[in-house]
Amino acid sequence: MKILSQNTAFGGMQGVFSHDSDVCKTEMTFAVFVPPQAISQPRPVLWYLSGLTCTHANVMEKGEYRRLAAELGLIIVCPDTSPRGNDVPDELTNWKMGKGAGMYLNATEMPWAENFQMYSYITEELPALIASQFRADMTRQGIFGHSMGGHGALTIALKNPDRFKSCSAFAPIVSPLKADWTQDAFEKYIGPDRAKWRLYDACALIEDGARFPEFLVDQGKADSFLETGLQPWLLEEAVKGTDIGLTLRQHERYDHSYYFISTFMDDHLRWHADRL
Repeated sequence: MKILSQNTAFGGMQGVFSHDSDVCKTEMTFAVFVPPQAISQPRPVLWYLSGLTCTHANVMEKGEYRRLAAELGLIIVCPDTSPRGNDVPDELTNWKMGKGAGMYLNATEMPWAENFQMYSYITEELPALIASQFRADMTRQGIFGHSMGGHGALTIALKNPDRFKSCSAFAPIVSPLKADWTQDAFEKYIGPDRAKWRLYDACALIEDGARFPEFLVDQGKADSFLETGLQPWLLEEAVKGTDIGLTLRQHERYDHSYYFISTFMDDHLRWHADRL
């Protein structure tokens, strides 16, 4: 693991690191905020998954999480959204595909399958690195994210309910099967068989029997992607008749930006801290 930067903030440490990924077969970058309490004892880990076009840096620079994370004693891990590097395939004119658009799945179609193994990276390789390099209590993990990262958080929690104790999302893509900005990428990553897409679709996973205790979802009603890309009402429909709790909060005038995310970041950190 290489240290790219380390800065003191609110008594803790905000670091950016890189490592050679065996899963993604390229160098991967990630950010970690370590609260001051970790000096003396292992702390819970909260994973934040970012959205399309983002890197680890977007939430680190705009998310405004450090003050409260330091107070609550939470380690915040912010992975990149995809593999990168000169040898990694990409579509330069398509921001919904390739670099910055890993969709938190394991690609099975070439040329993407060689590097785009983000599900395994987030659930296996990077957690092992975090456990070995930081004073982290891996028995207490939560996960949240924004947009594509909200999709990732929901699906990863549903598929790993024994690992994660909490899950929330900002403006998540709740059903890539129906969203207009995921279908092209899903077909290229995992092929035209939509039955395989269901493994990475929160609503389909719930319909197929996956369960998680409860979700917190915040959605801006002025979000330009609301009607065709996010569609939170589909998640409401999916959890009906199940024992999954859903707190869906919809906010007038808020859009899809980090102004929205930073406004409600404290609520999400407290939600996770209460469950971790």
